[in-house]
Amino acid sequence: MARIAGRFARVEPRRRVGRLVLGLLSDLPRKNCWTIAEWAGESTPDGMQHLLGRAKWDADQVRDDVRAYVVEHLRDDQAVLVVDETGDVKKGTDTVGVQRQYTGTAGRIENAQVAAYLVYTSRRGHAAVDRELYVPRSWTSDPDRCRAARLGDKTEFATKPQLAARMVTRFLDAGHRAAWLAGDEVYGGNPTLRAALEERGTGYVLAVACSHEITTGAGKFRADTLARKVPKRAWQKLSAGSGAKGHRFYDWAVIDLTDPRPGSRQLLIRRNRSTGELAYYRCYSPAAAVPLTTLVHVAGSRWRVEEFFQSGKGLAALDQHQVRRYPSWSRWVTLAMLAHAFLAVVRANEHDRDPAPDALIPLTCNEIQRLFITLVIRPAFDPVHRLGWSDWRRRHQARSQTSHYRRQAART
Repeated sequence: MARIAGRFARVEPRRRVGRLVLGLLSDLPRKNCWTIAEWAGESTPDGMQHLLGRAKWDADQVRDDVRAYVVEHLRDDQAVLVVDETGDVKKGTDTVGVQRQYTGTAGRIENAQVAAYLVYTSRRGHAAVDRELYVPRSWTSDPDRCRAARLGDKTEFATKPQLAARMVTRFLDAGHRAAWLAGDEVYGGNPTLRAALEERGTGYVLAVACSHEITTGAGKFRADTLARKVPKRAWQKLSAGSGAKGHRFYDWAVIDLTDPRPGSRQLLIRRNRSTGELAYYRCYSPAAAVPLTTLVHVAGSRWRVEEFFQSGKGLAALDQHQVRRYPSWSRWVTLAMLAHAFLAVVRANEHDRDPAPDALIPLTCNEIQRLFITLVIRPAFDPVHRLGWSDWRRRHQARSQTSHYRRQAART
């Protein structure tokens, strides 16, 4: 918290943001301004709501602090940046960025808010270092709606690959380095993003569709057409990394692509050993052709972003915000990223300081959080709700319910 303290000019928001981050790390079953304020012993939720909505501080500056904190503690010369988006199902139409759209969270088209995240992954751990809200055309084409959500009248539509390019550019412009970028088909199928990465000298392993066309010395071919030309002896069984049930083994093959431009370009193919299903990746390295094992490692790193979404939402309430305007959204998710990064850094440091015996599983972020709650948070905060706050909430809810019933009676 001392790292971001200078972003707050007044002592009140500086102290309150500390309580908010501790609330995000607590074991509250539901985390929002109401529950965290009550848990922290504040008389009303107004202070927490003011911190997110109206207090003067820049969430982008705190985001830069989070990024520097993660890179400093999880630094790796062969780090992989992973970009992906996640959706939060929402009701109504007033929450910024909400519309009916596909979200992997629900696995179908829902009324949802979607955001893209950039995750730094290394041998020491992984944590998010940037975020961008996806604002659909239905919003950017309506200046009044953008103004009401405090997006700004000049907000322009940006595709998810464009959001990814913004985040990668910010990361590199800040002086940080990552050897690779990994992402799914949404990003791999975008030639502009690939060209931008090549221009910055950043390697990538990006998934593409089976119908993706690839230029070779013999002409253009679909990815699945090239895969059929791979001889049996070219396939190798390699692990894409450890999963919940151990190593994830697949069969892999790589095809070198001829290209007059600097760097090496390859098509990586993954085959499921049980079903025979194929997946395809466009690969680029600014140096000479890299070994197959390196490409497989980078491709397997993409699953780290799924682990971040699961732990970020489950441990740090990344998706539990109940805010409608953009400034409040950006502040909440940035502080949630900070809370999750803290757990990831403590976990990495603990593994270095006291490695687990071979017979035991190393400490996870979940266990780090439980220890932190028991040893730090609970002694500092009495979990019993203060009587004054509870009385205030009961009165407030009673007034709200009375007003609701009166409006219903008026309509009928």
